[in-house]
Amino acid sequence: MRFTEMEIAGVVLVDIEPQGDARGAFARLQCPDEFAAAGHPFVPAQTSLSRNPQVGTLRGLHYQSAPHAEVKLVRCVRGRIFDVAVDLRPASPTHGRWTAAELSADNARALLIPQGVAHGFLTLAPESDVLYQIAPRFEPGHEAGVRWDDPAFAIAWPMAPVILSDRDAGYPDYPA
Repeated sequence: MRFTEMEIAGVVLVDIEPQGDARGAFARLQCPDEFAAAGHPFVPAQTSLSRNPQVGTLRGLHYQSAPHAEVKLVRCVRGRIFDVAVDLRPASPTHGRWTAAELSADNARALLIPQGVAHGFLTLAPESDVLYQIAPRFEPGHEAGVRWDDPAFAIAWPMAPVILSDRDAGYPDYPA
């Protein structure tokens, strides 16, 4: 695996290194030892799948509040998404900034999102499935979020969402 630091501390783009032969290819997607050796210890406790049939589906921007904050490894296993991370850590030098990457079944990339960073994505292809590996496990009642179009972040989404939940649309402005 190759680990590339993004503009926000702790947000890491993870590329696989497939080994191929006449049968196709094989690649490791997550290995606690490799993540730790790269300086990003991560042992998933839970794996979840988000299925999104339509282009323009927006989910986010979500996070879990302390003391149940999560680390997420997000990968698009079918289709294509614009994946966004927003730094909500008050003591961080990149507080309030965002970074993004296109994740797709074709590029097999993943984004590692640390605690205190909100996450969301917009589908760019129909039938986009997003795999989440999460640590620690999800604790109901600690869900939180910030609005996807909050002017405090000025995220340059590639298109306006077509489908958005009432919950995601109703998050308040982030207190800058």
